[in-house]
Amino acid sequence: MLGPEIPKYRNTEIPKDEQKRIEKLRALNILDTPAEERFDRLTRMAKRIFNAEISIITLVDSDRQWFKSTTSPQALPAETGREVSFCAHAILGDGVMVVEDALNDERFQDNPLVVNSPNIRFYAGYPLRVNNGSALGTFCILGREPRRFSADDLQMLNDLGAMAEQEIAVIQSSTLDALTKISNQRGFFEFANHSYMVTKRKGVQCSLLLFSLNSLERIGEKFGQAESKRILISFTDLLKIVFRDSDIFGRIDNNEFAVFMLESDGASTKAAVIRLNKAVEAFNDQEAHDFSLQFSAGHVVALPGTNLNLDDLLSLARERMDSDKLSRRHWYEDF
Repeated sequence: MLGPEIPKYRNTEIPKDEQKRIEKLRALNILDTPAEERFDRLTRMAKRIFNAEISIITLVDSDRQWFKSTTSPQALPAETGREVSFCAHAILGDGVMVVEDALNDERFQDNPLVVNSPNIRFYAGYPLRVNNGSALGTFCILGREPRRFSADDLQMLNDLGAMAEQEIAVIQSSTLDALTKISNQRGFFEFANHSYMVTKRKGVQCSLLLFSLNSLERIGEKFGQAESKRILISFTDLLKIVFRDSDIFGRIDNNEFAVFMLESDGASTKAAVIRLNKAVEAFNDQEAHDFSLQFSAGHVVALPGTNLNLDDLLSLARERMDSDKLSRRHWYEDF
């Protein structure tokens, strides 16, 4: 007997370096690990940039594709079989695989993920490699309607894919601040720089903000380092509450934090800092201590077409933050 007929949607081709690819994937110890903000933030950014219905970072195992991050966990399970995986096709190539209408593509037109929920019609997937090696999975966006994918779209997905590759490459090294569990200086600038390149290519505004906890040193001297650490963690929690899911923030020095706001103009930047100030005031009202948390802030808005690099933005934001330290009025009061 020849056995049952293999459906057209089943992927029968595997990469030439399949054994080596699987060994590298499993050596990372990333499969079946909990969600991580470093990856979730990337998929949220992709969903926002492309106005996509679903964005996923997927890893292709020997017989399944597993989702490290997805913006729509309710629409997809944690994994699917490799035989129905678009990504299993994408890892065969060197560049982004685009399917503008799955119903018109013989590889996918009767795929269960196309004819049934989630009813995929559009797919674009960037093969994720570590150090230019084997493709371990993809960074992909999906949609339920056919869609054209422009050269600019292609470049932006390449940029985001490179960011995901960078996170995978350093997954066992430290790009996170040990105390606050957000990006440290290295992690922030690597992430923010890639994001800044995306905004420049897309031609949209963005903002860089710096915050300095003015009272941290005095708190440490008077109340001890344990109290200083608690304040740093509390301020981090306030940043997470106040800023958007797509914003990038990190602790870049002992008492300094930076935030990169994608698609943000002066008004939205001002509004975010006012919200943070109110949140800090509420925090101080709730705390039964002889001190209050205080911060200085500086910002710069990068307009489309600017020649400034991220270091330039940082310098300008720092000048304004230092000026804010010397003034009794916050900069946004005269914005």
